[in-house]
Amino acid sequence: MKDPAIQEATASEPLTLQEEYENQRSWRASCDKLTFIVCEAPAHDASAIIQAGVADSEEHMRGDINMFIYGDEFGAPEDETAGQLRGEIDVMVAEKDHWRKGYGRAAVETLLIYVRRNMEGILKEYGGGEEAKMAGLMVKIKEGNAGSRALFGGLGFRQTGEVNYFGEVMMVIAWRDVEELVDGWFRTEETGDERRAYEEIRYEGGDEDEDT
Repeated sequence: MKDPAIQEATASEPLTLQEEYENQRSWRASCDKLTFIVCEAPAHDASAIIQAGVADSEEHMRGDINMFIYGDEFGAPEDETAGQLRGEIDVMVAEKDHWRKGYGRAAVETLLIYVRRNMEGILKEYGGGEEAKMAGLMVKIKEGNAGSRALFGGLGFRQTGEVNYFGEVMMVIAWRDVEELVDGWFRTEETGDERRAYEEIRYEGGDEDEDT
């Protein structure tokens, strides 16, 4: 990701592939971060085991998506309880050739499904205790990044506050609205709409085997 325009749009620093891998390993070990590489969907049966270095080889990589968990102190809407947790989403599609082809939206939708299904385990790993609850999600976007603002706006995120010192706007969504959104997708699937096929499958051959 050496394109200055992409670095500006995503507020990112240029990293080598090895540095990207090291970040992934470090963040995977952190209880307050979720990190995933966005790859081209494999052509084979989705129920098959994914082998490291095949479906996620460099030529199949399209970007990454992360979620960072914080105490809810970032200007939450007044109707949410202070002291709860908030997840910040960060998504990046690396090459301009892959922009506007649905990778960003698919990555965000997949992350929303994942955290909706696995929130109990995520909070347990975070160590917030039995009272820990997710108040909602947020994203910080460069003011001029109309594509990302439209993407998150279309998923129910709404801007809160003004443009900050770094030229970013914050968009938020309450956790109850995430639950309603994701649950609605699966109710739609039950009636025959398969636009959002989702499955967690086993990933083998990495630093540690896991379901993904």
